[in-house]
Amino acid sequence: MKNEENILQQRNIKPTAMRLLVIEKLLKLQYAISHKELAEQFENADNVTLFRTLKTFLEHKLIHTIDDGTGVVKYALCQSGCNCKPSEQHTHFHCSQCQRTFCLTDTEIPNINIPLNFKLEGVNLVLKGRCDRCN
Repeated sequence: MKNEENILQQRNIKPTAMRLLVIEKLLKLQYAISHKELAEQFENADNVTLFRTLKTFLEHKLIHTIDDGTGVVKYALCQSGCNCKPSEQHTHFHCSQCQRTFCLTDTEIPNINIPLNFKLEGVNLVLKGRCDRCN
């Protein structure tokens, strides 16, 4: 749990029992997870506390949200030093069979010229297919 505490403290997040449990789970996962899926990982988790934990992690740029087209928001850990600016965002891969979504942190979103006086606020690029486990 020492590593988890350090990660939280680096983002100025006070370690609490729920926050430590959530960060530990996110560190073990290789894919993004929804609030519902995360709640199912903890037997007696209070949904409000879990929601507030995710909100705190988002506000402190510890996690990011992913809209993979399924209608369910998923969460994944940000890379160290990430500030979730559009220039730091990466692509995601959504498996059409197992429904898991993976961060492709080595694949940056290409720079796209937008019209004059337009302001870019976010980018979302999701590749779809089958993951290595389902293929």
